[in-house]
Amino acid sequence: MSSPTRWAGVPLTDRRAERRELLIDAAYRLFGDGGEAVLTVRSVCRETGLNSRYFYESFADVDELLGAVYDRVSAELAQVVEAAMTAAEVSLRARTRAGMAAVLEFSSTDPRRGRVLFTDARANPVLTERRAATQDLLREAVLTEGWRLHPDTDPVAAMVGAAMYTGAMAELAQQWLTGHLGDDLDAVVDHALALVLR
Repeated sequence: MSSPTRWAGVPLTDRRAERRELLIDAAYRLFGDGGEAVLTVRSVCRETGLNSRYFYESFADVDELLGAVYDRVSAELAQVVEAAMTAAEVSLRARTRAGMAAVLEFSSTDPRRGRVLFTDARANPVLTERRAATQDLLREAVLTEGWRLHPDTDPVAAMVGAAMYTGAMAELAQQWLTGHLGDDLDAVVDHALALVLR
């Protein structure tokens, strides 16, 4: 367990923030490698070398910790997607392709990310709730992007397209991560893009 001198001289708010990050890091590794079954207060504390009182200083339970893991990975994905789309040419095709490729590459480069964001999100209630909220944000982002590039689009058609795109993107990521679509990322993105922009 953690040494009393480990936090000597560190302000209380900084100590708590650092311990919280250590717990999230540990939960990401444990859940990402072994799934929900291996994620417990005891396993996280053992992984971090912290005692359980430090766990409860930051989280009410494992579900709350898992939610924090999802939030972190989701925020990282959002940054990667935004950077990819910003670097792309200013056209719906180029920006959509960049966004799709970024999601699939980010999720598969470290399989733990995909497990948190997509694979286990279907079974775990905490991740399911987070995933639904993320889908809502993605749908709004798609609408905003569509209207920015094509301001004359019919509003109902835009909302239907955004809803279909976000649902399809989640399923595409799921199938990509399970290996059902092969291992050629560019080919998968090209096929998806052709269907989306048909």
